[in-house]
Amino acid sequence: MKVLFMCTHNSCRSILCEAMFNHLAPQGLEAGSSGSFPSGRVNVRALQTLAAAGISTANLSSKASDTFQDAPPDIVITVCDRAAGEACPVFFGPALKAHWGLVDPSEATGSEADITAAFETTLAKIRQRLSAFFALPLKTMSTDQLQAELNRIGTL
Repeated sequence: MKVLFMCTHNSCRSILCEAMFNHLAPQGLEAGSSGSFPSGRVNVRALQTLAAAGISTANLSSKASDTFQDAPPDIVITVCDRAAGEACPVFFGPALKAHWGLVDPSEATGSEADITAAFETTLAKIRQRLSAFFALPLKTMSTDQLQAELNRIGTL
């Protein structure tokens, strides 16, 4: 099963999701990430946060969704922050789609400790949602059941 995490610039939140997913995923599950307007670079603090958590940053890059046209995902999860008025990207394909909105830690202001805490909080939220996802009986769920669970997890 392939999961694609999408946000606008594919530099922070979707990158954190991709890396954490691949760090925690059992064999047979794999994640990628993309953006509707990729920045072409990965946020340095996102990389630092992942490294501090012991999560590999190898092969992470900011890319567009067309990167996956030859190997389309089974699930697409947008992580933009609709509550902040952000426009979420759209994936045109047959994948199941869900929204797991995340506040963008790269927009955090304040002290170094405040900014670090924002990144750590986002990573913890991602871990919580992915733990719920990996606990699902994926092999025995219907498409409708999986869709309902994906939607539920996005509210955690």
